[in-house]
Amino acid sequence: MFMNQSEELMGKYQATGRGFGFFIPQDGTSRADDCFLPPRAQGSAWNGDTVAVVVTEEDPATGRRTARVTRVVERANKTVIGVLEKHDHALWLKPDSERLPGLIQVVTKRRNLHSGERVAVSMTSFGGDRHPPMGTLKETFGPADKRQSAVAAILYSHDVHREFPPEVMDQTMAIPQFVQTAAMVGRLDLRDKTVITIDGASSKDFDDAVSLEEDGQGRWVLGVHIADVSHYVQLGTPLDLEAYERGTSVYFADQVVPMLPEALSNGICSLNPQVDRLALSCIMTLDKSGAVVDHKIAKSVIRSTERMTYGDCNKLLAGEDPALAVKYAHILPMLKDMDSLAKVLDGRRRRRGGLDLETQESQVVCDENGEPVAVVLRRQGESEKLIEAFMLAANECVAEHLAKAGKPCVYRVHEKPSQEKTDALRAMVAPLGYDLKTADGPGLQKLLDWAKGKPEEGAVSMMVLRSLMKARYDGENLGHFGLAAPFYCHFTSPIRRYPDLMVHRILTSLLDGKWDKEGRKLTAAVPRAALQSSQRELAAQESEREIEKRYLAEYMTHHIGEKFTGSITGVTRFGLFVMVAGGVEGLLPVEALPEGPWEYDEARITLQGPNGHYTLGMELEVECSAADPVSGQVDFILPGGVPVPPRKPKKEERPKPSHRKEGKGRGRSMHVPRRRKGGKKR
Repeated sequence: MFMNQSEELMGKYQATGRGFGFFIPQDGTSRADDCFLPPRAQGSAWNGDTVAVVVTEEDPATGRRTARVTRVVERANKTVIGVLEKHDHALWLKPDSERLPGLIQVVTKRRNLHSGERVAVSMTSFGGDRHPPMGTLKETFGPADKRQSAVAAILYSHDVHREFPPEVMDQTMAIPQFVQTAAMVGRLDLRDKTVITIDGASSKDFDDAVSLEEDGQGRWVLGVHIADVSHYVQLGTPLDLEAYERGTSVYFADQVVPMLPEALSNGICSLNPQVDRLALSCIMTLDKSGAVVDHKIAKSVIRSTERMTYGDCNKLLAGEDPALAVKYAHILPMLKDMDSLAKVLDGRRRRRGGLDLETQESQVVCDENGEPVAVVLRRQGESEKLIEAFMLAANECVAEHLAKAGKPCVYRVHEKPSQEKTDALRAMVAPLGYDLKTADGPGLQKLLDWAKGKPEEGAVSMMVLRSLMKARYDGENLGHFGLAAPFYCHFTSPIRRYPDLMVHRILTSLLDGKWDKEGRKLTAAVPRAALQSSQRELAAQESEREIEKRYLAEYMTHHIGEKFTGSITGVTRFGLFVMVAGGVEGLLPVEALPEGPWEYDEARITLQGPNGHYTLGMELEVECSAADPVSGQVDFILPGGVPVPPRKPKKEERPKPSHRKEGKGRGRSMHVPRRRKGGKKR
């Protein structure tokens, strides 16, 4: 059946790099709405462009539609990154992305540019029948065969900049590096309280501290004290505008690109030990079941008693180090009480339907030169869980406080899975022997508990993770499905997340009695901050993920030919993704599997051969055959097998987890958006 060719549809063009492509309509709800674009039907469109198409054909049996591009509405690739080549004394750019067409002629007055350099080009023309695409040189990153240039290009492509503008640094340098007496007037003075920070051993930006006491009625009084960044970074200033543009800090390997200059993030805003610091405190009174029966939010001044590390706290709680117990005897009873309360809070969250979805996370260890020398798996210890539980409690309390006060808030929202994602998850776990009856919190947790301790545990955890919607920021309170929380926001990390800073400003305006004067401006800023923060979070996540792949691949260059025992974490028609010790993941191409042919069973997520099969969770011994620090590609073969030419899977062919823990941000899991890696230089 042919459609009316005069009826245009609007959407995105998705190239494949293989001649054909797809059209994703802007009002589409599933892949069934997409259109196939055969070779030469894309017109002048490039990957990612917003285009108009007309449907040229529709298969009545399958409903599959074929279309052609009629015009380009908006260009997506205003800047293109690639590698310089010289042809006939002219400079040309070969794009890094295989989805972009051909070569781009580079116009520049700069000299000493060489073939093989990775650069960014600002597009001036997308070419035509007689003219090539053209662009002007915008940035250089160094030799294309070096991991460092790939990392620099990734940061640049996601608009992540290491340097701060001069006006931002001028404002920063004018801020005193000590708390002035006038700033403490009218604040709740908590300097006589036992308040501690617990962070990674190499952390330098401490934006949260905790305290715990018991009141006269035998109830817990939990204090979560957060750096008052809003006192120093005020709305509309150069510092604020830069923090808004960045949205979040970006962490990878041994480095960080901070949201705020170091003099703030590691200095006056950081809750360093034994010095006065301004804070916003959420003080919650909880009964023995973990329910918050009363709370107080106040501007405060604190003095951290101890700067604790996760490693030391875990040893103290496990009773593993008598000398450490003597050193910290003054806080050990409180630490043990904190551990008990955290377990109560965690159990309460689980009972109400919150998901306990934990996945392994690799940490790259670098030497003094920044070179990767080891990869280890990080797991949450008791102190990490303790801090996570307390941050979650404070975030919920603040969100509910603002909601019930009828005031705006940048909420952290996480909507329930779509029916399409639920059906896909149900189909994926059925071959494993599990019947997923309901995809609510308790139903998904039953699935996770069922898989615990089995070979497929990691695979099931990843399946559930991918079935969930992406957490994001919104000015409307839509609840948080993963936490089973009716009210939730981010309050606990204003040094590294802009939404937390906005929440602090709203609270401060209320506490100072200035809402009538400032409320309209803050209310108007909330939806903009929510959208910008969501976008910058995604950019940061993609940057971190892509950069980590490069570090892992560079580490694996020193282990070519070595054998590893791993498990299958992904199955595709072109091969198997296998994760080995330390969390390094590589591709075992289907061409490297013996006794084929191998057919991909999408419903069962299995590669099926004449004499066997490969499926998620299976253990497998592999040998590293290749590793490329520039692309991040790691390739495996079976021991004794013959290496095959490396194949780069397209980004969309390998699903990525997109949700992480929501509290302080330690550990990769469903709950959280942004991880703050312990053990990083800050």
